[in-house]
Formats: sequence, C-alpha cells, structure tokens
Amino acid sequence: MKPVSVLFVCMGNICRSPTAEGVFAALVQSSGLGAQIRVDSAGTHAYHIGSQPDRRSQQAALGRGIDLSTQRARLVEATDFSEFDYILAMDLNNLQALQRIAQARQAKNLRLFMEFASRWREREVPDPYYGGAQGFERVLDMIEDASEGLLEYLIRTHHLERSA
Repeated sequence: MKPVSVLFVCMGNICRSPTAEGVFAALVQSSGLGAQIRVDSAGTHAYHIGSQPDRRSQQAALGRGIDLSTQRARLVEATDFSEFDYILAMDLNNLQALQRIAQARQAKNLRLFMEFASRWREREVPDPYYGGAQGFERVLDMIEDASEGLLEYLIRTHHLERSA
C-alpha cells in the first residue's frame, strides 16, 4: 500500500514548514505509522534553497526533542502536486501562491494546515522569522496542535492502523 503523503509549505522553507515536517514526522513515528505516512516540506520562494532550517527554529524544536538539522530547504515543484496527497500551507499567502502554481485538477489537495488544529482559532501559522524566541515557541505550540489533528484525520480518512 502506498503511504499517505503530506507536504508542508511556507515561504522560504526554513522556519514554519520544516518545523511542521519535524513535529509531524516525530508524531507519526511515535504512533507507529512511519511506514504508512510520508512527510516533507518545501517553500514557495527560492530564498534559502539548500539551507538548514533557521537556527532559532532548530533550537526551539530541539528543546522539545525534535532534531531539524538534517533538513534542507527546497522549492515547491510542479511534480509535488501529483506526488503528495496533502499539500498544507502555513498561511493564506502561501496557499494562494500554491493555487497559482497548481493546475485546477491538482488544487484539490491544497489546504491550510491550521484547519486541523483544535486548540487554536487562528487560521494561519505566523512567520516567526522577524520576531523573538517566544514567536518560535508559539509556532511550535500551534504546529503540535495541528499535527495531532492532522494525524487523527489521516487515521480516520485512510483507515490507518497504529502499530505497537
């Protein structure tokens, strides 16, 4: 069975989307679903291609036991729209950028990541790049919440079985 695939997208792929990739991948692994769900991240702009996630994102995630250091920023590619079952944007600007890139038949798998959150009312994950450390912690809190909701949604929708 082909794994369910999820792509997280922000602007530069160095703060929000790699954090989402790391948090969600860790949750998937700890739930015993690593063989059933594939996770990646990308950016809508080519500012940081090949770069590691922002050091502040890495520090905040490492504080919660999640290592982002092996990730490298990449640009969304046309093939992503057919390769990924879900392409989740961190905010409306990136969702609109993805809609412009996608062909009409491929736009069905585009959504805002925060649609899966249960404890946050915000629809968008704010970009912490120009803020202080507390912005990165807040982003992590939001991403953890949306990741839990996303995992439960995928388990229900795709009838995935957790392993021990």
